[in-house]
Amino acid sequence: MEKSAETEHPVKAFGWAARDSSGLLAPFKFSRRKTGEEDVRFNVLYNGICHSDLHNIKNEWGTATYPLLPGHEIVGVVTEVGSKVTKVKIGDHVGVGCLIGSCHTCKNCSNHLENYCPKLLLSYNSTYYDGTMTYGGFSDTMNLPLASGAPLLCAGITTYSPLKHFGLDKPGLHLGVVGLGGLGHVAVKFAKAFGLTVTVISTSTSKKEEALKHLKADAFLVSTDPAQLQAAAGTMDGIIDTVSADHALQPLIDLLTTDGRLVLVGAPSQPLQLPIFPLLYGRKIVAGSLIGGMKETQEMIDFAAKHNITADIELVPMDYVNTAMDRLAKNDVRYRFVIDVGNTLEAA
Repeated sequence: MEKSAETEHPVKAFGWAARDSSGLLAPFKFSRRKTGEEDVRFNVLYNGICHSDLHNIKNEWGTATYPLLPGHEIVGVVTEVGSKVTKVKIGDHVGVGCLIGSCHTCKNCSNHLENYCPKLLLSYNSTYYDGTMTYGGFSDTMNLPLASGAPLLCAGITTYSPLKHFGLDKPGLHLGVVGLGGLGHVAVKFAKAFGLTVTVISTSTSKKEEALKHLKADAFLVSTDPAQLQAAAGTMDGIIDTVSADHALQPLIDLLTTDGRLVLVGAPSQPLQLPIFPLLYGRKIVAGSLIGGMKETQEMIDFAAKHNITADIELVPMDYVNTAMDRLAKNDVRYRFVIDVGNTLEAA
């Protein structure tokens, strides 16, 4: 007889999960595996809401397995450690991002590129080695300033990694950041800390004052204004594109210098059109980047601590999560929702 999510493992757990593509989240009883010799168990205190959570609960990428319990910007306090764990003790604060495991044997993993491992194990909507589902941080317990630091475990590493990998971390370079949301506002903070000249690129002027005065961007470009696009053509060494909706790439490619790099970190649910001739004539590159490995994530956290970089958040209770998802779909948040799991998650 097949066991239910509530009985398949020995440790009882509780959270909020979606049961179908409506994306409606509701209380959900499930279970987690016992703490292994290399595991750390912790009680969840805070969990950021990423736009990928919205894509997943609504199955907009076509990969959802229900019930789906999201959450991958997680921080909490350790309650149990495995016998082989030496660097973490009970009572420590810990964090978990998108990645919780990999094969540890392939070339990617040995080079600290676990996020590109073919046997990648994700925080949720993935499958443990024993065939059972992984459930995320919209819950009370999990294996493995806190509130505003939680989003760095996804939004932070997602933007920090491509800046480093594509050489867009050198003082004096000109970087464009497309979209000023959860990813974009952190990208601006990292880029300024690296000493870059930063231009925020958006479809309207609604966030211009915040970009220039609060986030200290150097310039603001309205991508729907042909005159502004023409004036900025060929001026940017790189662009980090954080937009997860359908949008045109050619206007962004035209902003790049020769050998410029357009790096996509947003994940639209439908394919984008890629014009080839602008790439050929300018020897320009269009690339993608996905989170980062464990070593690079620690490097990012250290850099953020040194430069006092955290996410700008709106702290909400657990039972507000569906309203938060609706607002996120409308881009009505400055700039990241974080769920106060530790104080507001009540078991049914």
